[in-house]
Amino acid sequence: MPRPSRRRVVLSPRTLSKQDPAVAAARSPRIFVVMSLPSHLNVSRGLRVPTDEFTLTYARSSGPGGQNVNKVETKAVLRWPVVDSPSLPEGVKQRFCQQYRTRINNDGELVMNCDEHRDQPSNREAVLERLRDMLANVARPPKRRKKTKPTRGSQRRRLAAKKERSEKKKLRQTPGRDA
Repeated sequence: MPRPSRRRVVLSPRTLSKQDPAVAAARSPRIFVVMSLPSHLNVSRGLRVPTDEFTLTYARSSGPGGQNVNKVETKAVLRWPVVDSPSLPEGVKQRFCQQYRTRINNDGELVMNCDEHRDQPSNREAVLERLRDMLANVARPPKRRKKTKPTRGSQRRRLAAKKERSEKKKLRQTPGRDA
């Protein structure tokens, strides 16, 4: 009997809803790792993003690490189609795409990764926390600037300071020279 391949495939909740892992495991000799994610990513009181919009995968982390670095996939990679997301209000979506345009690829997908911890759950929580912070940063619209006039007192002080500087510079001139 041929030996099953040892490739690890991590399915997102969206993929799991389309394909039953037991059926998939019976069809293919792969190992499936099912993630336990909350149903929503709570950003603020009025903004919640369902986690089935995210695709979380794992990869091998880069850099030094010791014996496990070449065997264990601990880096969490989050993909989220921001442009197609029905859960974001249009204003928040526009501000998010404007502020984080360098992190969104040509397909309109936000790609983030985290490999600062040595285990998958910590990296997964860290990447979700980063996304929550990014969304909270653009959730509120920026305050509009109110135009204000300078007060009479500030205008007088400015003119008085100009006059003082002018007098000081006049005193630096050599006497008797007409310019």
